[in-house]
Amino acid sequence: MKTLLVFDFDHTVIDDNSDTWVIKCTPKQDLPDWLKNTYQKGHWTEYMGRVLSYIGDQGIREDAIRTIMETMPYTAGMIDLLKFLSQNKERVDCIIISDSNTVFIDWILHAAGAQCAVDRVFTNPAHFDDRGYLDVQCFHSHSCAQCPVNLCKRKVLEDFLERKLMAGLQYQQTVYIGDGGNDLCPVKSLKKSDVAMPRKGYSLERLISKLNAGDSRHLESRVVGWSSGLDILNEVNSLMKQSCL
Repeated sequence: MKTLLVFDFDHTVIDDNSDTWVIKCTPKQDLPDWLKNTYQKGHWTEYMGRVLSYIGDQGIREDAIRTIMETMPYTAGMIDLLKFLSQNKERVDCIIISDSNTVFIDWILHAAGAQCAVDRVFTNPAHFDDRGYLDVQCFHSHSCAQCPVNLCKRKVLEDFLERKLMAGLQYQQTVYIGDGGNDLCPVKSLKKSDVAMPRKGYSLERLISKLNAGDSRHLESRVVGWSSGLDILNEVNSLMKQSCL
């Protein structure tokens, strides 16, 4: 009887945005206005492609970028939570679904020795090309009108659960931990036995509250807010104890 923990990454596992943190490696730790003005809503990954190309144009290469990214702060209590998960793999599976990229997440997890806690990472694929520039591609295409064009976290989660079910594993419950607007779509897919855990004070919490306002609930799952990884750890421990009853 396993539990699945699903994490967003930016402002959830880490206490900032990895895509904006990388700007710290530029000489002025800022981007020119002409570049900032190219962003179009729902097309963040394409925008980040231009940002990373600009960083490459400044002569900034892999080692310098990695040094900056490895200074990313983890959210309070999150490393303790990930350590606990790595020690309880017989009871809990853990995946990350993020709009960051494979290179950043891999670096940041390894910098804290937290990679053992995570079974799978679903995010935009990235690699350094022949010029030494970091190239990021869209994760997938989808038909969801609510999500950014490169990533529907609900589709990723549902596809993952379906593959596990076909392999003979049905999770007792899913716990979804996130903070942002793009986490609402997968939260809507959670079942009655599942738990939605929005970060307190962030947009996902406000969106869930708005969704559940009025006489009828729009989410099947239980909702538990969190401020630190220790809040999530307490909830996971509680679920484990219930499953043993």
